[in-house]
Amino acid sequence: MTTYPELQLYIGGKWRSGKETIPVLNPADESVIGALPVATRADLDDALEAAGQGFRIWSQTAPAKRAEVILRAVALMKARAEEIARSITLEHGKPIAQARLEVQRGCEFFEWDAGEAVRAYGRVIPSAPDIRYIVIHQPVGTVAAFSPWNFPMSQPARKIAGALASGCSIILKAAEETPAGALHIARAFHDAGLPAGVLNLVFGVPSDISSYLIPKEQVRLVAFTGSTAVGKHLTEIASRSVTPVLMELGGHAPVIVCDDVDPVVSAALCVSRKARNAGQVCTSPTRFFVHKDIYRPFLDAFVERARAIRIGDGFDAATDMGPVANHRRVEAIETLVEDARSRGARILAGGERPAGKGYFYPLTVAAELPDGARALEVEPFGPLALINPVDSIDEAIERANALPFGLAAYGFTHSAHTAHMLAERIEAGNVSINTLEASVAETPFGGVKESGYGREGGAEGLHHYMTVKNISHRMVL
Repeated sequence: MTTYPELQLYIGGKWRSGKETIPVLNPADESVIGALPVATRADLDDALEAAGQGFRIWSQTAPAKRAEVILRAVALMKARAEEIARSITLEHGKPIAQARLEVQRGCEFFEWDAGEAVRAYGRVIPSAPDIRYIVIHQPVGTVAAFSPWNFPMSQPARKIAGALASGCSIILKAAEETPAGALHIARAFHDAGLPAGVLNLVFGVPSDISSYLIPKEQVRLVAFTGSTAVGKHLTEIASRSVTPVLMELGGHAPVIVCDDVDPVVSAALCVSRKARNAGQVCTSPTRFFVHKDIYRPFLDAFVERARAIRIGDGFDAATDMGPVANHRRVEAIETLVEDARSRGARILAGGERPAGKGYFYPLTVAAELPDGARALEVEPFGPLALINPVDSIDEAIERANALPFGLAAYGFTHSAHTAHMLAERIEAGNVSINTLEASVAETPFGGVKESGYGREGGAEGLHHYMTVKNISHRMVL
């Protein structure tokens, strides 16, 4: 039998409960699986004080020692991987195989940033005799971080890894719908010997916590992953105190399929990735612009495979795609599908919520959507694929760039010239050619336009968690 962990806050190296709680639901059957404590203002004040004390210790800890603690925690997470994965499937609904991969991915983020901790190099700038200009990087301070519900473990891992590798302390408000992933991370770091106060974990009403923490003078960085609307709001709050932000926001990823690729092979890859996490991924391929010469075979192959995707409980080995996160996601997808249908789009797969318990919605294919269809303008963040023919690569690029978002984009072509054109002209922080992988630990990830600011991962992953200080030193007066 799979058990769900007891949910607690983690403040100043100690676990604590709360009088007020929020129910945590299993989206596969809508049953209550846990009671999440709500942080009070007193809890948040304690977290701020603890984070201040933790920062004084951790910022003066050698980078190699920081890396050692992080890697000890990673070893514990790997040893507990099955327990963590099963908690994720219970609270999120994703198939257990995907949950296991998420735990692996989260560990990779920690391992990469642990390595970067000892490579946050400064430099010496050549100058006149007896003068030294030295540039050093120092941890920014206490980070207020906010992670979303779609990846319960790997999304908190990105924030925690960057902060801890840089020498910062962090107060993380993880998602109330899927809290167990962050809880397991905190447990691993507690058991790995992380000094008290360096990592603090709180939950509660998101707007209450953000509006209280962000204006505090002690908070030196706001790191957020989530919707563009919320990201704009948090950035506005932070701007009042000139607090820097790291924002990984929404997308609406285009996929350009050129006429020189196998339409059946490319369609199969696209369906598999579209079904991942029930489409609840900010980089999920969604707007497909397919060259007219291969449009029909691509569409037919996509629809056939989409209809074969099996939805169900994430613990069922036959399940390809689990439920969406909550009733709000179901209702949002239903609204977009009905709008597309009313405007003349063809709904060729899915399009109807199945009867019974659980927040299930099938992988849905809408074809030939006219301009003005809401789904072409609003990120569905769910199992909805939009497929339209285009006459040329130029038209595809123009349509891909038409939205204010620019997080991830994809292209399929065997032409080096076309691949170069796509990489150069598509407005996105991440462009992938002949692959639907947009983010790995060793590469920088983030968006342009309204998809965010700053980068996580890669050699750039620690930059936002550190300040740059220039030191001018005359050797002789």
